[in-house]
Amino acid sequence: MGLFSFLKSAGQKLLGREAEKNDAAEAVETAETKAANNAAKANLLKTVVESSGISVDGLSVDFDGETVTVYGQAPSVADKEKVVLMLGNVEGVASVDDRMSVAVQEPESDFYEVKSGDSLSKIAKAYYGDAMKYPTIFEANKPMLSDPEKIYPGQVLRIPKL
Repeated sequence: MGLFSFLKSAGQKLLGREAEKNDAAEAVETAETKAANNAAKANLLKTVVESSGISVDGLSVDFDGETVTVYGQAPSVADKEKVVLMLGNVEGVASVDDRMSVAVQEPESDFYEVKSGDSLSKIAKAYYGDAMKYPTIFEANKPMLSDPEKIYPGQVLRIPKL
């Protein structure tokens, strides 16, 4: 799919404030320390994918500053897109370089960045012409979404084709 941009300051606080601290300390950080920190963050991000229930064969995650690169073979395009969004919707991640392949090809979804005042029904109305189709968007974004009311500005969602 390629390189996807995300809001670095929005998302799950998996990497905590370490990302901000690292930005300030980057000038004095040794190359060895930086590599170790990036490897630790890559392992945390890999754990996010593994704990989601989505099985990616040969999953590998690299982290370099604020870019995540993900490799492996996902079972479907939908699962591949969910992995990209899981990784990109983490605070401190500015972009995801998708290097995954898929076992079964299907049409790709649209991605939508949530804006202030948005709801899933408002997004469904804009994409599908029917606000009551919001469960389609909610289901397409599980396990990242646990409640259709809990979306936030800057979050990126999958909007599947109907």
